[in-house]
Amino acid sequence: MLWSRIKMVVHPRTKFFRWTLTPCPSVWRWIVVALLVVSFGWVGGVSAADTRGMVSSGHPLATAAGLDVLKSGGNAIDAAVAVGLTLGVVDVCNSGIGGGCLMLIHLANGKLVAIDGRETAPAAATRDMFIRDGRAVPALSQTGALASGVPGELAAFEYAAKRFGKKQWRELVQPAADLAEQGFALQRGYAARLQAEAADLAQFEASRAVFFREGRPLRGGEILRQPDLAATYRAIAEQGSRWFYRGPFARAAEQWMRDNGGLLTAADFAKYRCRIREPIITTYRGYTIISFPPPSSGGVHVAQMLNILEHFDLKALDEATRVHVLTEAMKLAFADRAHWLGDPAFARVPRGLVSKSYAATLAGRIRLDRATEVPTHGLPPNWRRDVFKKHTTHFSVADADNNWVACTATVNTSFGSKVVIPGTGVVLNNEMDDFSAQPGVANYFGLVGAEANAIAPGKRPLSSMSPTLVLRDGQPILSLGAAGGPKIITAVLLELVCLLDLGFSPEAALAAPRFHHQWSPAELMFERQLPEPLQAALIERGHRLRPLSSGSVSHLVARSADGRSFVGAADPRSGGQAAGW
Repeated sequence: MLWSRIKMVVHPRTKFFRWTLTPCPSVWRWIVVALLVVSFGWVGGVSAADTRGMVSSGHPLATAAGLDVLKSGGNAIDAAVAVGLTLGVVDVCNSGIGGGCLMLIHLANGKLVAIDGRETAPAAATRDMFIRDGRAVPALSQTGALASGVPGELAAFEYAAKRFGKKQWRELVQPAADLAEQGFALQRGYAARLQAEAADLAQFEASRAVFFREGRPLRGGEILRQPDLAATYRAIAEQGSRWFYRGPFARAAEQWMRDNGGLLTAADFAKYRCRIREPIITTYRGYTIISFPPPSSGGVHVAQMLNILEHFDLKALDEATRVHVLTEAMKLAFADRAHWLGDPAFARVPRGLVSKSYAATLAGRIRLDRATEVPTHGLPPNWRRDVFKKHTTHFSVADADNNWVACTATVNTSFGSKVVIPGTGVVLNNEMDDFSAQPGVANYFGLVGAEANAIAPGKRPLSSMSPTLVLRDGQPILSLGAAGGPKIITAVLLELVCLLDLGFSPEAALAAPRFHHQWSPAELMFERQLPEPLQAALIERGHRLRPLSSGSVSHLVARSADGRSFVGAADPRSGGQAAGW
């Protein structure tokens, strides 16, 4: 099976990784490994193991911030908040307090908590606000004053810290403020993202002031200092989220919106509340899978796809058939996503989507020898009555007291709306693009939606964020999630299959080639390192293949096989890091 003979070992002195491989019968497997090493330039910092706590995130400085909190007596919730706030400084192209998050927590006492910090549409938002001359105009929902919803990340972080943490709020915020003031060297990946979005960022004076020097975007290795963001963080450290939602920030945002044709008001900010949701719970091959409910679509469809896959012995299948079956499950789930999913306060989202009986029906539609046409969504049981009640980063944290956190945060696409509110350093999200601006019309990520995800005042847009926890015998053993738009959902699925079905190590699970099918367009998208013989076998079954221009990025924390320590892994596709103590 793919990757089954690959191990990553930490050198005892240098702490860098070396690869060890035993002979494999297929030559292409060796070629795949070589391509991965060359393509991604893998270096140390991918994996770690320790006994007292573990943090894995998309940036070494954020991981260090979380680890410092654990070492100073904080728990996993405290550490997760510190990680998230630090990412809002060092990785603002992906997340920050101008965006939102979904946080899934397993507390030491066994209680599960799902905190919904998803953004909400302004009170003045309308169903057709992005329609011009009968057609949706993507630029309006992706860049500028109309693109942003009310941010929810800060509200969620503060709720989590004050309700379940041990540290003072100020202690979690101040280090991130200091880092924003002092500055840090840009990673090459961040600089590349900045260069790619430079034209849109340059439209806004405050954005240029933060990310440009001498008329050009900052380059890799140059120091990014954010004094305005530091001042914002310090005000939040002293006054809490009220400074943001009911004070100077809300008023500054309203003024900018009024001057630039936006809809957000100070009243919108004042009305915002994070929501406590009931997690989705399913089982898979003896494990308990905990995932996030709507407005996350990821949790629903990860559970749905796992329920489908239980009807197949994935480990016994050859590589081509296994990828084919996984692809078919993705197609079926995403067809349902396009029709059924939305904010449960506004849409009737059937619980039957995650039922075992419905999964059995869908599994029966999968043929092993050829791709199946999926013309439309399925019809889950009791769909009329039984409903759920009313670009991105992921990080995972665990501590010795058995607190576990899986948190995915985002501003949507790179640098969100590209708008920095003057004097604050805060980049606002462009989550309004996650609504269905026009039913049947694709958004930035190529996703189509229906009326369930139409724009409405105060509504939360559908999200692909999929923070996930896995329990065995009632005890948490895994926290994971991913970044990458809709590819989040399939990345989490593939990692779970690698870990739970195929017995991969955490490092190998994150390194394995990924593929993605979202029903529309009718294409199987794959990372370029997918072996050519495998591609040929999939084409023969009737799949239309397209290389992925960019994939997803994942981070995880797991229990070791003997249960005595934690293992952390960061995606080799990113500059992230896992560390423990």
